[in-house]
Amino acid sequence: MLKEERLKYIISQINIHNKVLSADLSTKLNVSEDTVRRDLNELTDNGQIIKVHGGAISKSFHSPYSERDVYKKEEKKEIARKAADLIEDGMLVIVGGGTTMIELARLIPKRLFCTFFTISPVVATELAEHVNLRVHLIGGQLSPETQVVVGSQVIQQLSEIQADLCLLGTNSVSLNKGVTDSDWEAVQVKKAMIKSARETAILSIAEKLDSIQKIKVCQLAELTYLVTDLTPSDKRLKKYSNQIKVI
Repeated sequence: MLKEERLKYIISQINIHNKVLSADLSTKLNVSEDTVRRDLNELTDNGQIIKVHGGAISKSFHSPYSERDVYKKEEKKEIARKAADLIEDGMLVIVGGGTTMIELARLIPKRLFCTFFTISPVVATELAEHVNLRVHLIGGQLSPETQVVVGSQVIQQLSEIQADLCLLGTNSVSLNKGVTDSDWEAVQVKKAMIKSARETAILSIAEKLDSIQKIKVCQLAELTYLVTDLTPSDKRLKKYSNQIKVI
């Protein structure tokens, strides 16, 4: 594969999944990890990505206040609009982090009186703009890569919550492997969030469907809703609708 093709592939994977691992890229591109590292260095020097230990992350995921760098912004707004319709007056809701969750926080109807718990300082700040919401920021170690809190302290706090609804972003979704991710600590927190809620909705742009990462979060059967930017009748969602309610 030519260098230009490699760079385009790396950027596309980072845009879709927010993070890539050098070892995975080396395998998928059939090049050495040294070649991958040079490619990542070049993309970082050009200001297109942010290189981290073992791989790279998207600029929008690392700097969520930057509107310019958000990938598929309109699609994420559509997902957020659908997810907001799941929230009812008086609910206790747990929400994750990421750019889709920021859009969701901005779309919460002003009339709602709800309590929110979140692992994202940025999402908490957006939610706090709504005067009728009670917002709790769960405390823990802030991950510099994902901008959410992780660790045993977070999992312990989540175990003490009985939420009506959990709203989570995702890295990858597939029919057989369910929801998967590439970050071990983030996965443990997501598992605890799902366990703490009566219902869970996974929010995902269409490009993440039928993709798999190395660490499992849960099977689709453990979830209630799959919220995407596609219409529920889209043929790409038909196979999912047999296991989960598609919105």
